[in-house]
Amino acid sequence: MPGDTTHKITDPSVIRALAHPARLAILEYLGSTGREITATEAAEVVGLSPSATSYHLRALAKAGIIHDAPSRGDGRERVYRGPGETHIEVDTGAADEPEMKALKEQLLDLLLARSQERLTQWRHHYEAEPEAWREATVINETMIMVTADELTDLTEQIAQLVGRYRRSARQDDAPEGARLVSMLVRALPQ
Repeated sequence: MPGDTTHKITDPSVIRALAHPARLAILEYLGSTGREITATEAAEVVGLSPSATSYHLRALAKAGIIHDAPSRGDGRERVYRGPGETHIEVDTGAADEPEMKALKEQLLDLLLARSQERLTQWRHHYEAEPEAWREATVINETMIMVTADELTDLTEQIAQLVGRYRRSARQDDAPEGARLVSMLVRALPQ
């Protein structure tokens, strides 16, 4: 997306800080909404206690993934902001090193589990959805034949198309009937 920047993470301690379900959920919320959050608000997002989410917020801040935001008043509660329009890219580089390989696998397994959890939740609630939402829902896997450069170009085009529908861009003035939708694009060489 225009204006987006990429922040490559190569430090094992920072990757380790990311590799936790609650921290990923908090980071996803901050990144997708562009809003600021306190431990109490984060607790509602991830379903943990404010003290647990405070710990996770501090770990993300210590790793430099999220940052302190201005206080909202009396300064008694710490406020955090996400990375904004920064795209976080985990670069395990020397994945041959046992620690980096293990971190890469842990983070990937966690991301795949989050994706599978969303799919499972959808499957269990699909029939209860209004007809228009059932008809709009898509699960599609298409086998394509491309070079690595073509695949890069294709995924960039998809990102451009989807970008205008980002939660952070539409949440304050979304059209009536708009809902949060998880859209996943996977491009996996076979």
